[in-house]
Parts: sequence; C-alpha cells; structure tokens
Amino acid sequence: MERLDLSGFAEKTREIRDCIAQVVVGQQYTVDLILSAILADGHILLEGVPGVAKTLMARTISKLIDTQFGRIQFTPDLMPSDVLGTTVFNMKSGDFDFHRGPVFADIVLVDEINRAPAKTQAALFEVMQERQVTVDSVTYPMNPVFTIIATQNPVEQEGTYKLPEAQLDRFVMKINVGYPTSQEELEVLNRHHGNSGFTKLDQLKPVIKVEELLELRKLTSSVVVEPSLMNYIVQIVQATRNNRYLFLGASPRASVALMQTAKGMALLQGRDFITPDDIQRLAYPVLRHRLMLNTEADLEGMTVEKVIKGIISLIEVPK
Repeated sequence: MERLDLSGFAEKTREIRDCIAQVVVGQQYTVDLILSAILADGHILLEGVPGVAKTLMARTISKLIDTQFGRIQFTPDLMPSDVLGTTVFNMKSGDFDFHRGPVFADIVLVDEINRAPAKTQAALFEVMQERQVTVDSVTYPMNPVFTIIATQNPVEQEGTYKLPEAQLDRFVMKINVGYPTSQEELEVLNRHHGNSGFTKLDQLKPVIKVEELLELRKLTSSVVVEPSLMNYIVQIVQATRNNRYLFLGASPRASVALMQTAKGMALLQGRDFITPDDIQRLAYPVLRHRLMLNTEADLEGMTVEKVIKGIISLIEVPK
C-alpha cells in the first residue's frame, strides 16, 4: 500500500504550533485537539474558567489561517437576526436586500455561547450542521472552511442558558481548558514583565491558505483506519447507550466524530494510520458533551469523565 507523503503537512503544522507558542504559553495538547478538530471539519467548544486563554487561542488560530474571521459576543439580549443577518427593504430598487450577519465568515468565534437564550441558540442549528443559512425562504451557503469555535465559562451560572442537546451534538469536540502548570504560569509572568516576550496578534501573519487547509482535510480522509479499529469505535459509542449511569448516550454522529478526529490527531503525530491510543485519548473530548448522567450517577458521585474511563477499560483493545 502506498504511504502518504506527510513532509509538507508536518512543516505546516510545526509552523502553526510555533506561532501559537509565541502568543499562548503551554496548552500544547489543547492546541493539538483544536487542530485535529479543524482537520476533521468540525466545530469546537472550549470550556474553562475566565483567564485561561480560551478566546486568545481561538483568535490566534484564526489569524494563522488566511481566511475571513468573524466574532460574535453572545449576550442575553442577542436576537437570531443579530447572528444570521436580516432582510431590509431597499427604497431605491424597491426590493428586499439581505444584509449578512457576522456568522458569514470562514472561522467564527462565538464568545460566551451559553449567554444567549434558546431562540438565538436555535439559529445556529442549520448553519452548524448544513453549512447554510435560510432567511425568508432563501438559502445562503457558507464557504467550505466554515468553522465555529465557541467558548463558555462552566462556573458562572447567572445570566447563562444551558445549551440544547441538539446543538451540543453538533460540536465535534468539547475541550476542557485547564489551568497552566506552575512553570507555565511563571513563563507568563516573565513574558508580561516589562511588557515583552509576547507576540501581539496583529503581528501574526497567516501561514496556511484556504486552499491548503482544504487539501489537508482531503489528506485526512486518506488516513488508514483498520476494520478492527472501526469496530472499536462503534463498541465504545454503543456502550454509552446502555450504561447504568447514563440517561442519554452518544449518537452515531459521535462515532463519525471520533474516527475523523482520530485521523486528524494521527496526522499531527506524523502517522498515516490511527491507533487505539488515538481513539482512547479523543474519546473524552468527543463524548463528554454528548452524554447525560442520570439520578443514580448523581447519587453515587459519578462524573462523565469517570463513565468514559470505565467504558474504555471494559472494552478489549484491538491488537
């Protein structure tokens, strides 16, 4: 079997990682997860307390891809038309013109996504899944690289709304952004000391073009997935549907997401094939937002992370 030539891919991803490291300290694994999700053509949900560089990471990555960037700050008074756009009557022509909203970009940062009410959240359903927007019975397609990177704060509950399960399922990953290590935090202080050491966002130059990103996504589809590993993915996802601690298991969309992101992660590791380790590591970000704990889990102090770990430990790993 002919092997994939990953030399050009490795050079591009190394350059992207180096540029991100100039702006964001640490978080290498989080960055790899984001990159693998983008390669898998999926939307990303970043969750973490304020101040751990969620928004900064999203903006940095968007800067490194030569695409149109849009940002939407979700607030409780945000309306669907503020996101998608609205139709306005043109006095000169006598026709109605559609004024596009901020969602019409290639990479869209949705900041504090859980601050908008259900009506506005529902406006994202179509564009996230079908890559199109329908307003007044007219459909407007999005560009091929369209990706949403959303952030949310898990701690603050006042003025927030729980995301609908249908919307959560449309995110290929939910990435928990944690605190830096003591060494990384010391590096942050050293860089800020004297206002030097950090590269400003406006100084970053794109390192990858839209056409190159689309080619990389095509390359991802050529990554080898053995039948035994496909079956391993299916077994993990199916196990979430009859787990005693889960009220809601993962859908088939989760199986596809797990396989596609594993392909992206394999490429980032310089391989043209996926391994059981790729699947196990990605099971957490791919599944954690798709599972709902039941009352029994709450009473026994179970968490989604523990449930996923238990499922993985019970399923035989392919040789």
